[in-house]
Amino acid sequence: MAQARKAGALKQPALRGYLLALLAAACWATGGLTADWLFTAPSLATNDWLVAPLGIVVEPTVLSGARAFSAFVLLVGYLAVFRRRDLRIELRELPFFAVFGVAGLAMVHYTYFKTISITHDPATAILLEYLAPVLVLAFSVLFLRHKLTWALPAGVALSVLGCALVVGAIGGEGLSIPPAGVLWGLLSAVFFAAYSLMGSVAARRYPPYTTLVWGLAFASVFWFAVLGVKPVLSLLLDAKTAVAVLFIAVVSTIVPFAAFLTALRHIAPTNATVTSTVEPVLAAIGAYFLFGTALSPMQMLGGALVITAIAVVQLPERQPVPILPPQE
Repeated sequence: MAQARKAGALKQPALRGYLLALLAAACWATGGLTADWLFTAPSLATNDWLVAPLGIVVEPTVLSGARAFSAFVLLVGYLAVFRRRDLRIELRELPFFAVFGVAGLAMVHYTYFKTISITHDPATAILLEYLAPVLVLAFSVLFLRHKLTWALPAGVALSVLGCALVVGAIGGEGLSIPPAGVLWGLLSAVFFAAYSLMGSVAARRYPPYTTLVWGLAFASVFWFAVLGVKPVLSLLLDAKTAVAVLFIAVVSTIVPFAAFLTALRHIAPTNATVTSTVEPVLAAIGAYFLFGTALSPMQMLGGALVITAIAVVQLPERQPVPILPPQE
């Protein structure tokens, strides 16, 4: 009885981690649908500029900068009032947060939106980004000495195959992806893998909101340095786009990135990234309800494979992820 209660207690933090990873995936799917709504076909003369349905010209880098900065302002305001302790870090950690903010946040945002802008398909961008579990698994086994069990590569393979079925790369009409879209999508996978691995390290030292707010701070500085202040603020000052950008900042940035960082306190990076591959499934379901896009049998099969993958990676006993006490 005592052993059973102990086993149950050990499972609770892991369950919380998987639920938080699922929440992150749901929010990212919502953000992808919103980004697709913002983007329409660019002109033949300029592939970098996108015309929003609201009549505003939106460029992916500007959207990425506005998303990071608005999320930072909202989050730092919340922490300053309710959780001031979470704003504190040690000065020696600044280089880590600088790299995390640029490579782990700014470039994840930019490469994802850039892929959507080129392919005009959030599903394609999601499929390429969710090759990240392959990279996370390889890095964890080769460099972090995580134990390799049959379930981990099986779960990764099932999740990638499921994503491919959901977006129609297999068993459908297939994907017609420009080479530039493939390149940017693969880069998004690399940066998302970096975010997952660095987030796992940060989760052992700081509360999730601390990691996120400092990451967003450096991401904002990066975008201001690259773009200048005026382009980013002009997007936020225009009423036509401010609502959409703020929606993305909250629902597709603060909530999911914080949830994913919290999940990394309870489950390993490979498990978290595999779980988050349910995003294209949720995006397809969302497109069905919002736009009437019917789900094919192959898409439903793909969704089932992704859900199976999430279950498979939980089967074996792995190296325990340290469970940290809750932060006040």
